[in-house]
Amino acid sequence: MDLGLKGKVVVITGAAGIKGSIGETILQHLAAEGAIPAIIDRNDRGFGYAEELQAKGIDAIFCKTDVTNPDQIESAIKTITEKYGKIDAVINNVGVNDGVGLDASYEDFMWSLKLNMVSYFLVVKHALPFLKTSKGNILNIGSKVGLTGQGGTSGYAASKGGVLGLTREWAVDLIKYRIRSNAIIIAESWTPAYEAWIKTLENGEEKLKSIVKKIPLENRMTTPAEIADQCLFTISEKSSHTTGQFIAVDGGYVNLDRSLLSE
Repeated sequence: MDLGLKGKVVVITGAAGIKGSIGETILQHLAAEGAIPAIIDRNDRGFGYAEELQAKGIDAIFCKTDVTNPDQIESAIKTITEKYGKIDAVINNVGVNDGVGLDASYEDFMWSLKLNMVSYFLVVKHALPFLKTSKGNILNIGSKVGLTGQGGTSGYAASKGGVLGLTREWAVDLIKYRIRSNAIIIAESWTPAYEAWIKTLENGEEKLKSIVKKIPLENRMTTPAEIADQCLFTISEKSSHTTGQFIAVDGGYVNLDRSLLSE
């Protein structure tokens, strides 16, 4: 499907994860649609990803950025807009389920908020003048943890709950500029990081089977490609009258009746 993203400058944070991660998959799908990915991430992999795309004739830029640093975020947006003169969409994708629980320090809790929520605010704040011009839109990557809790991860849960609040607030605040704001809610997605976590568990295979059994649709995990497809559709004009929504790409994990679960 041609989503009309060709030539659109899409700022995406956290897109320099390892190959197959959600951010990197969204990045590759953006490039395949002809969009111009503007990657904001702290990992040097971003340089390689941008170079790979450029070698294929796809315009892309990488701004190495610690998103817990407000000055670096402002600088990244400035670099992007000086090169392209516009921003058509923002995808806030940064997220680390860091296990900052009630036993953590104040400093660790605040760091988790800065990474997982405050960075979303700052990226949008600095991109906003350009989104107003383009009548662009915002897509925040959320998590089931912001709705259901998880245990042992107060910082991440608070952040992801806050991200959903910001999503609705921005939808209201920016509607007069025809700027849409939505969130994707992810539950169980089979990523390299998830696979690495399973391998650290003594009973990893049993744990994985128990998780998969709890996913109503097809008893399988969501793929990063399925999440990326939904992201691209949501930021495109094919989704032009959708704003303030929490779109769960999770096989029914969060919202469907538990009676659907297999024995």
